[in-house]
Amino acid sequence: MKTLALFSSVLLLTVMAWFAPEVRAEPIAPASASPVGWKLIWHDEFDHDGSPDARRWSYDTGGHGWGNHELQFYTQKRAENARVENGHLIIEARDEPWEKSAYTSARLVTKNKGDWHEGRFEIRAKLPLGRGTWPAIWMLPTVWNLGDGGWPDNGEIDIMEHVGYEPGIIHATTHTQKNQWRNNNQRTAKLSVPDAGAAFHNYILEWDAEEIRAYVDAQLYFSSRKDGGDWTSWPFTREFYLVLNLAVGGDWGGSKGVDEKIFPQRMEVDYVRVYQRAIVTRATR
Repeated sequence: MKTLALFSSVLLLTVMAWFAPEVRAEPIAPASASPVGWKLIWHDEFDHDGSPDARRWSYDTGGHGWGNHELQFYTQKRAENARVENGHLIIEARDEPWEKSAYTSARLVTKNKGDWHEGRFEIRAKLPLGRGTWPAIWMLPTVWNLGDGGWPDNGEIDIMEHVGYEPGIIHATTHTQKNQWRNNNQRTAKLSVPDAGAAFHNYILEWDAEEIRAYVDAQLYFSSRKDGGDWTSWPFTREFYLVLNLAVGGDWGGSKGVDEKIFPQRMEVDYVRVYQRAIVTRATR
């Protein structure tokens, strides 16, 4: 009987080990395959409820208008404004006074935790709705050492911008000293995505030495090419980091006013994935 019991215990442990989930060290690759020609190097699947992963994300904070006369105060580690729940990162703007600002929200960055020069950046997101909202998925340089050391000399890459008074219109843009919104000659394009506030879409940037391209899902709609000039027209020669934020009002987002009745509003992010070009090696004979 003891022998039979021992055999049964070993058999049970073997079966449990066979079906138990595999435990692997970070990073854990997502289930979906990488796009052809690309290799996954960094990602967040937002699969643990609570605060955003501090190994991947930091916060920009403050309520000084962010150069655009925005109305929100970006808070830090406040669940009402930034949290992970049900497999999604939630960035939520709320109509509430905070530090002399009328609204609160959050601005998450990967600076010094995820910094890249070139690659493919894929962010699956659902956008907020309503006049006065201004969500963005974009990139800034880790080191600011070109020109006067400020903006726009060091460049900006906007993967996705949306202003609530133009529902379903998605924008992608690059800003440089030579081409920028203050001169009204920025390189930009827009695409109609009517259900951007009701459904998740993939907002994608592909960046290489000669060109920056933006897609929604599989549709290419924006290209910014290197024109042979110096840093004033192409500062995209060093590492940039990702920024995810939801602004309220501002020179663009609030140019048609802010509908106070719509809040709270949220941008939901299903995942963020960063890829490098895969290196193809040929077998030698």
